[in-house]
Amino acid sequence: MREKCGIFATVSENAPKKAYYALIALQHRGQESAGISVWRQGIKTVAGRGLVSEVFRGKELSKLKSRLAIAHVRYSTSGSLNETQPLETECCGKTIAVAHNGTLTNFLPLRRHYERLGVKFKHSVDSELLGISFLWHINETGDEFEAMRAVFNEVKGAYSVALLFDGKILVARDPVGFRPLSYGTGDGHYFASEDSALRLFAEDVRDVRPGEAFLLSEGGVESKVLAKESHHHCVFEYIYFARPDSTIDGVNVYTARVRMGEELARESPADGDVVIAVPDSGRAAALGFSRVSGIPYSEGLIKNRYIGRTFITPGQFYRELKVRLKLSPVKEVVEGKRVVLIDDSIVRGTTMKRIVAMLRKAGAKEVHVRIASPPIRHPCYMGIDIPTRHELIAAFGSVENVRKAIGADSLAYLSVEGLKRAVGREDLCLACLTGEYPEWAFRF
Repeated sequence: MREKCGIFATVSENAPKKAYYALIALQHRGQESAGISVWRQGIKTVAGRGLVSEVFRGKELSKLKSRLAIAHVRYSTSGSLNETQPLETECCGKTIAVAHNGTLTNFLPLRRHYERLGVKFKHSVDSELLGISFLWHINETGDEFEAMRAVFNEVKGAYSVALLFDGKILVARDPVGFRPLSYGTGDGHYFASEDSALRLFAEDVRDVRPGEAFLLSEGGVESKVLAKESHHHCVFEYIYFARPDSTIDGVNVYTARVRMGEELARESPADGDVVIAVPDSGRAAALGFSRVSGIPYSEGLIKNRYIGRTFITPGQFYRELKVRLKLSPVKEVVEGKRVVLIDDSIVRGTTMKRIVAMLRKAGAKEVHVRIASPPIRHPCYMGIDIPTRHELIAAFGSVENVRKAIGADSLAYLSVEGLKRAVGREDLCLACLTGEYPEWAFRF
């Protein structure tokens, strides 16, 4: 299971340098590649595989000089692993750079449609279609906002996107608002997948509305809401993806995660001596569980800070190796204790199975697993890459079967209703949990 990707855009002084620091703040959203595109009498892009600090070593950043920049960190949900963003493409005699977070559900039929019209695609990733569709419609309408309105009508799925072209940037969030996108002002205009990346530069910050588009240039900024569908924001931003210090659509992520733990303790109490978290994703929920249950919280698993996020590492072998490198139990905390272990989710179950075994080897008398989200039973087509249900441990089996598979003494998940109460919003996309998919994304 994976999602990831973070975008940034700005018109401001020292735009490339600000893009670099914003990407560092968004690094948790993608560790495969990073890139920055600027406008200086044309598009210039520097991008590559690896972390932000690895891509922009030495003089790479000094090559970029502009007041307009878009940027991207990637974790792939489609296309070759060698694809980096921002990606450049061409249509109707124009060149455009695209930075995109999300997944397009009608990518293949639309790609075939444009190929029949004579368009030559350069990339395997679905993000290119956003640039092609925009350029095609701007050629037809001669107006950037009308072109984006046509894109909203044509392209389905999840997309927060920044487009760089003709000395301008267009930033937009799809009409359903699946993926997050924030806007801030200060000494310039700034956009990022999470507002935590904007606080480096911006003072007045708000969410970009679903279906809203911004046109940025040296001459100023203009915005319009071009389309609106029922909001279905991805609930996994609150459960796992976003930084705890981010606020998404008016809900602080850390607060929501603490409330998930509190709701979990009310719904599924456990007889334990100590509450511990799978760091870092389970920590806030573990504090909430401890607060309601009265069971003391301790740091029972220590994380190696130099190992990346297991969830977004390609390949099962490397995920399992990272678990062993990444986490180490504190024997003095768990030995002889009934341990209540809190995590945000169980996907395949292999990571949790290894953690439970670690705790038993360290002397834990019992291990009671509590998960601060409902079971993941269905694939997602809006940017979380779960290609087949057979990869999901909870897809076909009972909670008891999952408990046996991970080797825990007991297992309980947060209910869907408990999750809604914790987040405090009803307009959430819960498709991976319930199998009920937002209709707009598949209205081809």
